[in-house]
Amino acid sequence: MKKLLFIFNPYSGKGQIKNKLLGILDLFVKAGYRVEVHPTQAPQDAREVVAKRAGSYDLVVCSGGDGTLDEVVSGMMRRQEQERVAIGYIPAGSTNDFANSLKLPKGMMKTARTAVEGSVFPCDVGNMNGKYFVYIAAFGIFTEVSYGTSQQWKNLLGHAAYLLEGAKSLGSVKSCSMHVECNGESFEGEFIFGMITNSTSVGGFKGMTGKDVLLDDGLFEVTLIQKPRNPIELAEILRCLTTGVDDTELIYSTKTDRIRLTSPELVPWTMDGEYGGDHTEVEIHNERQAVNIMVDEV
Repeated sequence: MKKLLFIFNPYSGKGQIKNKLLGILDLFVKAGYRVEVHPTQAPQDAREVVAKRAGSYDLVVCSGGDGTLDEVVSGMMRRQEQERVAIGYIPAGSTNDFANSLKLPKGMMKTARTAVEGSVFPCDVGNMNGKYFVYIAAFGIFTEVSYGTSQQWKNLLGHAAYLLEGAKSLGSVKSCSMHVECNGESFEGEFIFGMITNSTSVGGFKGMTGKDVLLDDGLFEVTLIQKPRNPIELAEILRCLTTGVDDTELIYSTKTDRIRLTSPELVPWTMDGEYGGDHTEVEIHNERQAVNIMVDEV
């Protein structure tokens, strides 16, 4: 009998996994798996469990927000390439950006079925200074919103929590002085926000990362937003972000497999919506098709 390790975060989103747990486990067993269940015990617990034990299973399925998936993927990346197993994902967070990018079906039972009966998709993984991320590494104003918004607010308000916190932050926009090396060119600027992504959605908003986004092409989408000098420029930036039409020189965007950013001061970063540390130098590269994730169609 095939073996499945099911890791879930009981506190993600509104704790909806609790009402679906028995049904999910029954589905796994009916699919021919012997299942071991592991509720996460602390931050990074999922990463450690996967890094140490994934080789004993035929499939690892996780349920939680994008942060839980990040931990599972990071744990899998710590294993030798030939020892990595496929990952199923049952989203249960407040935003679930990467689930939208993977075009996973809506509803936990449907995604549970995809996890055991779907197709294997070889997905790119980001590497930032030796730490892994699934879909975004970012700095600046909106990143503070992401990991600064309390879980209680996320549960109650969903996407509105990000908007409310963002609106409060706009009154005191801070900038980061950055030297950027990318695609054979280098330049400097004062940026209020920057993101390196492998996703079609960020913060629940589709289209922010650009067009023709592929999750397995070995390329990131890069977006760097310069500091506005007046309210008119700020309005121009917000218009471009909300409409998805990049027609301003205030936003630098490109595709790349590698980027280096340096700053004279420590800059806080976020990785997949969680705090990623303070850095004066960041080197990010794309590890193409590094993990297999179960999806409906390849």
